[in-house]
Amino acid sequence: MAISNIEVIGAREHNLKGINVNIPKNQLTVITGISGSGKSSLAFDTIYAEGQRRYLETLSSYARQFIGSMERPDVEEINGLSPVISIEQKSTGWNPRSTVGTVTELYDLFRLLYARIGEAYSYTSGLRMVKFNEEQIINHLISKHSGEKVMILSPTVRGRKGHCRELLEHIRKMGYTKVRIDGKLSELKPGLQLDRYKTHDVEVVIDRLTIEERRKSRISSSVQTAMKMGNELMFVLFPDTNELLTLSKKLMDPESGLSYEEPSPNTFSFNSPYGACPDCKGMGSLHHVDLEKVMPDQKNSINEGGFAPLGEVRENQSFRQLRQIANHFEFTFATPIKDIPKEAIDTILNGGDTRFDYSNRSTVHEWSMSLANDGLIRMLEQWYKNSSSDRIRNWAERFMTVNECNTCGGSRLKKEALYFRLDSKNIAEIASMDLDELEKWFRKLPKKLAPRQLVIGEEIIKEISLRLKFLMHVGLNYLNMNRPARSLSGGEAQRTRLATQIGSALTGITYILDEPSIGLHSRDNNRLIKALRELAMTGNTVIVVEHDRDIMLQSDYLLDLGPGAGKLGGSVVAEGVPVEFLKADSDTAAYLKRSKDIALPANRRKGNGKKLVLKGATGHNLKSVDLIIPLGLFCCVTGVS
Repeated sequence: MAISNIEVIGAREHNLKGINVNIPKNQLTVITGISGSGKSSLAFDTIYAEGQRRYLETLSSYARQFIGSMERPDVEEINGLSPVISIEQKSTGWNPRSTVGTVTELYDLFRLLYARIGEAYSYTSGLRMVKFNEEQIINHLISKHSGEKVMILSPTVRGRKGHCRELLEHIRKMGYTKVRIDGKLSELKPGLQLDRYKTHDVEVVIDRLTIEERRKSRISSSVQTAMKMGNELMFVLFPDTNELLTLSKKLMDPESGLSYEEPSPNTFSFNSPYGACPDCKGMGSLHHVDLEKVMPDQKNSINEGGFAPLGEVRENQSFRQLRQIANHFEFTFATPIKDIPKEAIDTILNGGDTRFDYSNRSTVHEWSMSLANDGLIRMLEQWYKNSSSDRIRNWAERFMTVNECNTCGGSRLKKEALYFRLDSKNIAEIASMDLDELEKWFRKLPKKLAPRQLVIGEEIIKEISLRLKFLMHVGLNYLNMNRPARSLSGGEAQRTRLATQIGSALTGITYILDEPSIGLHSRDNNRLIKALRELAMTGNTVIVVEHDRDIMLQSDYLLDLGPGAGKLGGSVVAEGVPVEFLKADSDTAAYLKRSKDIALPANRRKGNGKKLVLKGATGHNLKSVDLIIPLGLFCCVTGVS
């Protein structure tokens, strides 16, 4: 017989005083009480901790040795506990690459949609890409690249891990002598194998020749072989420039001959080398050395720390080289930075040339770099990019500013990915829309698709619609998919994970949430409550630690702990369905039914007469805000989420 409640018997974790509680399953239960009354001790340190411990016990002994064991919470018995998922407010620890889109998996669904039904356009001519046959590809090579030396390559491995020993041996036995491995040409020798733990690209060198009309037959044969081995994809490498031309029987520009590889979800992923911008590596921004931070006050001399990264003058290799530069350009360490010749400043910042003899180069940290040859800017960049020490990286970052990547314009993606469109929009444009704007655009999208696109994308479109609805339900309509996850508040991060869990459509789970209403305006409370109740109605138990009046009154069951905090708490003060709970003799019930209230002050402070003035604030979505905050007063800033 199935147990209809989660029975907690004799809970003594932290300040809990051996309490017994029955929490109804498949309903929304709110645990409340004053701060320090034991709410989290019951919800997280007892119920969740026991669920986590039971899960770990199901793992093999081999797996458990890497995880370690968990202590059993201080409770006599817990019955009827289903698998537990905790959704807390902790927003720290997000990967810097994580965004609202990736955390909710909404962006992953859009990647799949663009890969399946996105329309490709050429980034050179702007024309719609078409599919060419082999004859058209051969004619294009002869007409556009006549007289050029080329290598015709056939991709056989694309972004896969493994040693590829058998494949390379098979290619060698077919008579081929060279392959291009991860961008480098290599001889095909017996026993050749790759690093099995790294991701590799392998292309077979099919032919090396000069493109000429009289060699059309040979070119045709090589193209056919390359296309067959490469699954209708081939590369043409121009050795003189190291330029790589992609040719495909799938997508090609009718004017320029530019080809794209057949799109896959990775094409639109900024976390994949096949989709990420090559300059910013999918981050959307780059750290650049800021000269105002390197030379914060040009009235200061070198003796006075005019070059901030160098610090005070001391006897080391950098200052010996700096002294030689000073002698060459006829200035001293006492000369203000603004009076040092521009050529000397340029040499210090960007490095010298062959006029200087610095044969006595030394290692600065772990790189062999010198101030005079490499320059202060490059040294800071290398320390930031290559140092294995967080301390050195953080130090170098002090002299940098973060700017939008010029190559991708902050989109994080390769150029090709931005030329696949749906309803004239690329994936970066929709990722930057607010979710409510995106939902309106997406609702109209099916009417603008061709019948074939609708058939292919039907299931993906249905899933995206559901995910968008869940995010709107939890009051996150003002976010966009590009919003970094680490920039979310605790409440926003929790509601983001809540929307993901609702979208996963799991049943038979016990969800424990920690004040999901935090940071949410009262206007949006009903949508959050609807989402929580929907989670319970699909066969899950939802336990919420909460103080919000609306959520408490619309719950299925209320559990009040107290009566005080710390050692004065840890007992069950009142419990029951909201209607019965309001009859209880507890502070929480009194405040819920308004018999107790927080009185307005009879007098207000006058403040100290001083003001904090902000002018033209434009951070994030602020629209050049001017603000005056009186000091010496209790001030409140409010507004919708």
